[in-house]
Amino acid sequence: MTLTVDIRHRLAAFSIDAAFSCDRDVTALFGRSGSGKTSLVNIVAGLMKPDAGRIALDDDVLFDGGRHIFVPAHRRRFGYVFQEARLFPHLSVRHNLGYGSWFSGRKSKGPQFKRIVDLLGIGALLERSPANLSGGEKQRVAIGRALLSNPRLLLMDEPLAALDEERKAEILPYLERLRDEADMPIIYVSHSVAEVARLAGKVVILENGRVSAAGDAAAMLSLPSALSTVERREAGALIDGTVEAADGEHGITTIRAGGVLIRMPHLTGAMIGKPVRLQIAARDVMLATSRPDGLSALNILPGAIVQIGMPVEGSVDIRLDCGGVTIVSRITTLSRDMLGLRPGMRVHAIVKSVALDI
Repeated sequence: MTLTVDIRHRLAAFSIDAAFSCDRDVTALFGRSGSGKTSLVNIVAGLMKPDAGRIALDDDVLFDGGRHIFVPAHRRRFGYVFQEARLFPHLSVRHNLGYGSWFSGRKSKGPQFKRIVDLLGIGALLERSPANLSGGEKQRVAIGRALLSNPRLLLMDEPLAALDEERKAEILPYLERLRDEADMPIIYVSHSVAEVARLAGKVVILENGRVSAAGDAAAMLSLPSALSTVERREAGALIDGTVEAADGEHGITTIRAGGVLIRMPHLTGAMIGKPVRLQIAARDVMLATSRPDGLSALNILPGAIVQIGMPVEGSVDIRLDCGGVTIVSRITTLSRDMLGLRPGMRVHAIVKSVALDI
């Protein structure tokens, strides 16, 4: 099942001109606030009618400006999860979920109901009212309601934006299970590198209503254009690899990515050969012009400088190719000049194991 989008739309002084596609995986619409992410997902949902273009799910044409086709939102069979849960306050969790079942024409006590309740871990919440739920619990119920409407595609517009870090950490594992078990395309709107790194297989980068890049998540979030759309503290690189070895005595897991080995603290359930994705923040990567000795850092990766970015507030981002893997390092402009760094130069990237995230 493939969604294809190619639309143009003007909103006062702002315009959207975007084309992308997504399959049975999580596709993230990624960019700064005001880049057009929510407007674009509302157009996909049928909540806004674009000026021109085409939207189709496989052979089902949902919008075609030239043929005057526009399928309204309630006939598209898309689930939508908003930033706020938007639960019915006068209904219990069970009856909020039942609304989704009713909308799809299914029974609220069938096997699908139980499967989704189990998937999202909300069985113990069924008789409670929304007023007695945490923010993360409310969002899980909202996701369950959307899934019980039997959607062909799921739209999620920054579903974690209103949550604190603790609640985000609570709900992310459920979103990962949803990604792995749902047999449908999922469009996930976010400006958070951490969320996109954990959930998305594909990333569409939006800048001022235009798609500046689209492709594999690890490749896209390591591009300079992606780094310019996030908070500087979040900038870095994503690395896809596989578990190579596990050192139980020292609690270290070794990941093979391209031609390099990366060591990090023990990963629970990290079976040999399991695919993993690492996030390495640029601020956690040091550079050396020769291999250093006597360091506690376990990851000293040889590589070559690919690109040196423009200075910002006394620091500069440097992209490296380390055995076919992109690493980004943020150092001061003084360090750049003292080391005489230039594109093509061989260096070593130094990453503390405890700084790695997954």
